[in-house]
Amino acid sequence: MKSVILLAAIGLFSIQLNAQSMTRNATGTTFGMRAGVNFQTLNGKDATGNSLENNINTGFHAGFNAEIPVGTGSYLQPGILYSRKGAEFQTGSRDEIKLNYIEVPVNFVYKPLVGMGNMVLGFGPYVAYAIGGNVEQGGSTRNIDFDAAYNVNDATTQFKKFDAGGNLLAGYEFANRMSVQLNAQLGLVNINKDNPMNADDQTKWRNTGFGLSLGYRF
Repeated sequence: MKSVILLAAIGLFSIQLNAQSMTRNATGTTFGMRAGVNFQTLNGKDATGNSLENNINTGFHAGFNAEIPVGTGSYLQPGILYSRKGAEFQTGSRDEIKLNYIEVPVNFVYKPLVGMGNMVLGFGPYVAYAIGGNVEQGGSTRNIDFDAAYNVNDATTQFKKFDAGGNLLAGYEFANRMSVQLNAQLGLVNINKDNPMNADDQTKWRNTGFGLSLGYRF
């Protein structure tokens, strides 16, 4: 009799877990919003080939995404974000580079059932387009030049508008549809413009960093 009761209890528990899993792994496309803080820097080399020693700059990101089911617990997650990146550097004072992007990540996300919610694991590429930026140095501020061609008569900082790279993310989505997420990002594009007047210039700048965010699925 005890064995029958135990088997019945296990069966009921399994049915409940399966029902929860089906509920939390919906079959339709859903939409969500996400916002959080960026901890970004610019890695690479200076004009002579030495490694850059920039510090982390604190920014933020905010935007929306969709989750399109592609399998049990698996989703394609395209999105669009406003993201502020950059770096801090030292020239006798606390100086900053601030870069503002419209960013489009396309992540593959796996959401296994864990406890009363879902673990969130993902990776994928992103592309980004700069919509502005500035350099704060020595108490003054100057805008960054994002024109397509390198201007040899322009002494300001000059960057390319286009950026692209890869994302890694991990987080947890609660049963109330709220989520917390940690993501790492590695830029693969040199955003520094090549100087046609200096063939020996080895300058390379790449966006690199991580972020922490909160989200909600509708």
